[in-house]
Parts: sequence; C-alpha cells; structure tokens
Amino acid sequence: MTTFRTLFSADPEGTWAAPGRVNLIGEHTDYNDGFVLPVALPHTTRVQARRRDDSLLRLHSTRGGDEITTLDLDKLEPGTTTGWTAYPAAVVWALRDAGHAVAGADLLIDSDVPEGAGLSSSAALQCAVATAYNDLYHLGLDGMQLALLAQRAENAYVGVPCGIMDQTASLCCRAGHALLLDTRDLTSRQVPLDLEGAGLRLLVIDTRVKHDLADGAYAKLRAGCERAAELLGLAALRDLTADALPAALDRLPAELRPLVRHVVTEDDRVRQATALLDAGDLAGIGAVLTAGHASLRDDYAVSCPETDLAADTAVAAGALGARMTGGGFGGSVIALVHQDDADRVTAAVTAAFAAAGHALPRSFAATPADGARRIA
Repeated sequence: MTTFRTLFSADPEGTWAAPGRVNLIGEHTDYNDGFVLPVALPHTTRVQARRRDDSLLRLHSTRGGDEITTLDLDKLEPGTTTGWTAYPAAVVWALRDAGHAVAGADLLIDSDVPEGAGLSSSAALQCAVATAYNDLYHLGLDGMQLALLAQRAENAYVGVPCGIMDQTASLCCRAGHALLLDTRDLTSRQVPLDLEGAGLRLLVIDTRVKHDLADGAYAKLRAGCERAAELLGLAALRDLTADALPAALDRLPAELRPLVRHVVTEDDRVRQATALLDAGDLAGIGAVLTAGHASLRDDYAVSCPETDLAADTAVAAGALGARMTGGGFGGSVIALVHQDDADRVTAAVTAAFAAAGHALPRSFAATPADGARRIA
C-alpha cells in the first residue's frame, strides 16, 4: 500500500478530516442571504499533510493512481489549475491572497465522500486542506473564517459562484445536530437532531446522476435571483416576506417569478423545520421536505427524472418525506423514514430505478456528524 512516507520520503505531521453534507432544507437560499439547515455526514475527506520550506504544493490522491501533482504557489492564479487539484490549490491561493504567510506542503488526500452526488465533496476537500493549513502554519483561524476563505477559493479561483453553506457545514456542524445558519450575518446555532432517539433514519439516495455546477446552470440561477432582487429594490430576496410575495411576483418578468417563489417559500420552510426540531417533532419535518422537493422541481427547475423518481417512490413506500439535496441537476435525495421502514423504502427505490432502466442508486443512512477536525 502506498503511504505518505513512500510518496514524500517523510512522515506526515498530522491528518485532518472534513465531512460532506446534506441539507435538510434551504436549498439555493444561501446566496440570497437566506437561512439553511445542513447536517454533516460521517463520510469525510482526509488529508495527511507536512509543511515544506519552499513554495511547492505537492498533491497526491488515493483515487488517482501514482501521480504526484506539483504546483508552484508563487505562480498560482485563478484559471491556471484544472481538475480536482484546483480545489486544494484554490485554498492555499486564497490564504496567501488574504495575507497569510503560508508556504508549501505535501498533501496525501483520501475520501469516501461520493463525488458528483450533491454531497459537497469539493467543499469537504477544500475544508480539509484549510483545516490542515490552519494547524500546520498556526494561523489561529476559526471555523467561520476558514469557511469564508474556502468560499472565496471556490468563487474566485475555481469559478463557481456558490454561497457559504457547504463550507460552513463542513467546518462547523456538530454530531447529533443540524446547523441553522443565517447566511447574511453568519450567525448560527446547533439544532438538536437525535434521529435514533426518535426512531427515525435519514436515508441518502445517491441517484448516480452526475452534475457539474461549473457548467453555467448554477450561475444562471444565481444571476436570475440577483436580477429579481434588483427589480424589486431589495438587497437580496431574503428581504421579501411571504406575505408580500404575491404582489412582488406581479412586478416581475414571468421567467423570474418561479425563482423568487422558491427562494421565499424555501426560507419559510427552514423556519418551519427548525421550529419542529426545537419542539422535538422530528417526524413533522417530513412534510416540509416533500414540499421543498416540489418547489425545487416545479419552481426552481433543478430536479431531474431520477431525483423525482427517488423522492416520489420513497414517499409512496412509506417515507415521511423526501427531497433532492445539493445544487441540483442530479445528485442525491434524502428521505426521512421510520427505522423499521428503511429497508423497504430502499428496496422500493432500487426496484423503481431498475424498472425505469436507470443505473441502480446507492443508499446509506446519514448520521449527523462533527465538522472538520484533526484526527491524528
């Protein structure tokens, strides 16, 4: 087996891990200054790391054969790095661009976060690297500071105009909780989510339909929301209340109305879900999840036949609720089920995919986990 010493002729100084995430509710409200409610997964990206005295960043992934990619930090600029190596390079570029005196490193990267499944595998990679660099170079940055740097890395270097949710979830979530995040003022609180105690499971159904948020679709949606806010004279759609929504829609071009309706009602669904969790009614959020999927499908139009089939079949088989999670255009569906129903729901979705001629999905139970941390 290839080890860090085999690759880099020395032992690592430590190992850091950052999780993927699912979002219970609040999809696409993060870049509208709205509220989100993500949960960290037990699946993580792990980085073994060692500082270097020069400006070289040397990268190796266990998923990529024997190749070591070497980058000169002094020559990094947005657009100069492609593929998976752009994500760790972007983090180090963002740290240096923010004035942090960091040099090179040797990084060995391993991950069990499914790629292309809408579970934030890219954010997990960025946050694992950011956490490692924070410790290696004694930067003293907190989780939110690292999240903002990782967001800037993805926005300015990778070129995806994402919000702050994925990075914050990967860095700041805690086991047994969902994270209620106000993406405007960046305040957050941990909301108890004891699924086992409630006799429930949160199934993640990876449809295996790949999506690429850098292909322009995500940016187009964000631009549409920003244009709508501008036409309504608002700083962001966060400032439009549900009561004022009907009148506001009448003032907008037809093509922008569904986007606005989704964002405003989704923000309201985050409040509903949080209130139910605070009251200990975990089963009650099932209906909120299902309503969220309908809005993502009909108004925001980011679903697809596979995610619709997974969500609809799960509910028909006994799930309390189900919805797409992630940026859309494929990815995963989450389904809230009673523990005794988990196998039946999983089997029903698998059978439905087989009957439709789709590649069979993979499913697992999501247990709310801790955010990024040093593990060795």
